[in-house]
Amino acid sequence: MFDQVSIIGCGLIGSSIFKGLKKAGSIKKIITYDKDKAVTEIIKKDKLSDEIFNNAGEAVKNSDLVIIATPISSFESVLNSIKNNLKAGSILTDTCSVKTGVGKILKKINLKNSICIPGHPVAGIENSGPKAGIPDLFKNRWTILTPNKNIDEKAIKKVSKFWESMGSKVKIMSDEDHDKILSFSSHLPHAIAYNIVQTSMSNEQETKEDIIRYSAGGLRDFTRIAASDPTMWRDIFIDNSTLIIKAIDKFIKNLDEFKKAILEKDSKKLLEIFEKSKDFRKSVIKAGQDTDKPDFGRK
Repeated sequence: MFDQVSIIGCGLIGSSIFKGLKKAGSIKKIITYDKDKAVTEIIKKDKLSDEIFNNAGEAVKNSDLVIIATPISSFESVLNSIKNNLKAGSILTDTCSVKTGVGKILKKINLKNSICIPGHPVAGIENSGPKAGIPDLFKNRWTILTPNKNIDEKAIKKVSKFWESMGSKVKIMSDEDHDKILSFSSHLPHAIAYNIVQTSMSNEQETKEDIIRYSAGGLRDFTRIAASDPTMWRDIFIDNSTLIIKAIDKFIKNLDEFKKAILEKDSKKLLEIFEKSKDFRKSVIKAGQDTDKPDFGRK
């Protein structure tokens, strides 16, 4: 597959890639780089690399595959710091959650030596940083690749097999389709979660403490989503703003209809909403995106 892989950025995703590859035993040598010295110390201590570099450009020199696993706000600066050192014929990919922005940057910089295949492993947890890395994070999860139409099919297959070696399922689509789908499947739920938490926090101190103390499953699960990495989600909401706003507008319209049903005590409408939502949940389970065990299989 690849003899040498470089991972630029060793937070949750970067460290999970390293651990996943080590578990699979599919790569001969894995090199890492992170600009944060505290992260580098953790990488050394926890042995999250075969070799660590203090310079991003040096870290990619002889690698067959380079993965940029940083927030999208750092993507262009990282790309500029490594572009002249990329090995001829190497493949460059990334893990950013918004793909049209990545595509625009790649088009602007126009790498000559490397084949660019943008990617997004649709997997994660609320914890961040190198210590949060999980070797099975990508197992049975989707990785979406958004290559240009002129990219060689053999290169796409190599990157697909790379993700599949860690248990991921791979889907090829356009960056526009990716961003539209994710605006509903991921970005909107996070927008709602952040605002539910904000609404709960805006109560008087005594009431807020009671809300926290008696948190039911719904609020608890929204706080988990809202605990995700702040920098990454700031970048997502800025970079995919147009599609996220459209999703929010649609949500507001449905919320107004829901509010009206409550005001009018329209039991028929409310039952219709609840039954359709329950069916949607069944579809998520059938698609293999969650377990059918009660309470998400928590013990």
